[in-house]
Amino acid sequence: MTAPAPMLPVQAALYARLKNDAPLTGMIQGVYDYVPEDVPYPFVALGEATEVPDNRHGGFGRETVVTLHVWSRYQGYTQALRIGARITALIDHQPLPIEGLDWIATRFEFSQTLTDPEPPGDVRHLVLRYRIVTEQH
Repeated sequence: MTAPAPMLPVQAALYARLKNDAPLTGMIQGVYDYVPEDVPYPFVALGEATEVPDNRHGGFGRETVVTLHVWSRYQGYTQALRIGARITALIDHQPLPIEGLDWIATRFEFSQTLTDPEPPGDVRHLVLRYRIVTEQH
């Protein structure tokens, strides 16, 4: 028997965690899987993910690496970094209920600040990446 693919339930759990946190939602205009063109800044977008096996004797596990994107038009990175800090406080080493799977660990991997080079160059972008380890029940 193979393990269920956790990418979708992991994404759903992250989305719920972010959408249901009042301090975070007070800092942003929304959390999106698909970002419409007219979304006001700042916002958080669920991004890319990878998944690799993390099996053990007699059990199936996965490591799902998820990327989150913070987008801001604030002058400088302060706003995006504050939002990123809240996201990390919500996710890093915090139990995450994931439908159909046992959560084992969540680890912050990295963050990177970027400036959108397209004119007028006023969009700030913070990339955050987390590794989420799960096992099948």
